Amino acid sequence: MARRKRDEPAGAGRDERAPNRSADHAQGRRTGRRAADHGRYGRLSRERVLSTALELVDREGLSALSMRRLGSELGVEAMALYRYAAGKDALLDGLVEALYLELRERLDEGAEEGARPPAKGGAEEPGWRSELHRIARATYQVAMAHPEVVPLLATRMLAVPLARRAPAVLSAQEDILRLLAAAGLDEDTAAAAYRAVSAWLLGYVFADLQAMVDNPDEPEAAFRLGLYRMPAHDFPELRAITPALAERGGPQGLTEGLDAVLDPWVPGPPQD
Repeated sequence: MARRKRDEPAGAGRDERAPNRSADHAQGRRTGRRAADHGRYGRLSRERVLSTALELVDREGLSALSMRRLGSELGVEAMALYRYAAGKDALLDGLVEALYLELRERLDEGAEEGARPPAKGGAEEPGWRSELHRIARATYQVAMAHPEVVPLLATRMLAVPLARRAPAVLSAQEDILRLLAAAGLDEDTAAAAYRAVSAWLLGYVFADLQAMVDNPDEPEAAFRLGLYRMPAHDFPELRAITPALAERGGPQGLTEGLDAVLDPWVPGPPQD
């Protein structure tokens, strides 16, 4: 073996152009960490992650949502998303939050425009009741815009304790309770009225979004709705009313029913 010259430095003879692998490796790790936080359309944020998840569910339904699929939509590895959502449940809770944030935006826009529905029968509605109507209509509009997400309004409320819900969700609940207090209801009565109002809002939305069409290619209503599958002697009333149930009740039916729910606690204005 050739002996190194006495005065030759330890690194002599090494190709100065040879890459510094350890430095490159460290730089690669740093670059990789930065790249993981950048998606196909720029830097990630919680807002972008949730809005993309909402678009995906709107388009393909809840069954299409997974961390891997969402990462693909954003152009990042699935692991990059855990900074913004700890897992699938957190992602679902984020979708609920996104709906309530949209509700807040609609309500704020309406407030800026001075939106207020006309009083029924020419009578002046109390401000709190008018505002409850406005909240109900905005809730309905958000639900109709995102029907695939609506089931989470029930399932996630059953799974997530009240104190752990997103501020946007809590604010919507606080708004309704504040209006019931403005109506003069004490805490016990307001709690009962709140349960009734919440049940009516969600129940009405679910009824309007329930699956009704059996065969969308059938032009005849009876076949399109599959009435022949329900024996007439067993379900005469249901068969008769199904065509009407297949039509959405819309915001007017929602607010009329809301008044019926509220009237036992706080009678509405007299009707002509």
